[in-house]
Amino acid sequence: MRVILLGTSSGKPTLKRNVSALAMTRDDEWLLFDCGEATQHQIMRTPLRTSRLSAVFITHLHGDHFNGLPGLISTMGLDGRERALVIVGPPGIREYVDTLSRLKTAYVNYPLEIREIEPKRFREDGEEESGGWKARSVKPRRPLPVYETEKYAVSAAPLDHRIYDLGYRVDERPRPGEFNVERALALGVERGPMFGRLQSGKRVHLPNGKIVEPRDVLGPERAGKSIAYCTDTRPCAESVALSDNVDLLIHEATYTSELAEEAVRYGHSTALQAASVAKQAGARRLVITHFSSRYMTAEPLLREARSVFENTEAGEDLLEIEP
Repeated sequence: MRVILLGTSSGKPTLKRNVSALAMTRDDEWLLFDCGEATQHQIMRTPLRTSRLSAVFITHLHGDHFNGLPGLISTMGLDGRERALVIVGPPGIREYVDTLSRLKTAYVNYPLEIREIEPKRFREDGEEESGGWKARSVKPRRPLPVYETEKYAVSAAPLDHRIYDLGYRVDERPRPGEFNVERALALGVERGPMFGRLQSGKRVHLPNGKIVEPRDVLGPERAGKSIAYCTDTRPCAESVALSDNVDLLIHEATYTSELAEEAVRYGHSTALQAASVAKQAGARRLVITHFSSRYMTAEPLLREARSVFENTEAGEDLLEIEP
């Protein structure tokens, strides 16, 4: 699993930073989280291939997080994409894509599945409808699964922004234990396809009739990696819950603490608050992103975050990270 930051600026691009987008790549496919203006230009600066993009996850409907979507989905159509694409996001994303298609603004000639995550899916049992998604209960809203494969699962939770906003988490499923080559050879397993079957968790039948089970040659199951993506949001219980014990938390840090009142007013976090979320959640590593364009460098934000959570890095466009 690997993360590539495609855009780390908030609101508008700068000469050094594009607006929000992040790629998570695994094996022969990748996922895109947010798709700000000119995201496809950033993609072209990486080894990523759009033909291997499986799904797009939009956090909320502010332009700096989804204005790049029309160009990206149109380019894939022009490139002859045939593989289906899933788009996950808040209500309104379906109408947006449908309108683009109706007005011939976007060219989509491949299967497109849109999954809107309604606010009501996060309400607690018995909670009043009038409370809406912002009505807070004693417990944080539980993350809900929104996209799953045999190898990983993506879940979402509502965050605390000016409008309905989703945070996302990716969890790899447990991986098989380490393959013991010497043990396999001692049991009579030949190198080649039999090794592959055992490594993938399947038994093999030897020419002498003996059966070798995966557990005979594999070590203890290994936990998969986990990544959380939280932007745009004030610090909230949901971001802590979504980031619980993750290997890597990517969290917005739009301002330094001297602008804390502005952060509250516009629904954002300071670097100090992002670090506090990481510490409360027990995250192993924090990358801050979504910086206000008023900061010429991320150094003051990084310094502030590290005063609370030492294992913090400042995001840069095209930075590649392995959790």
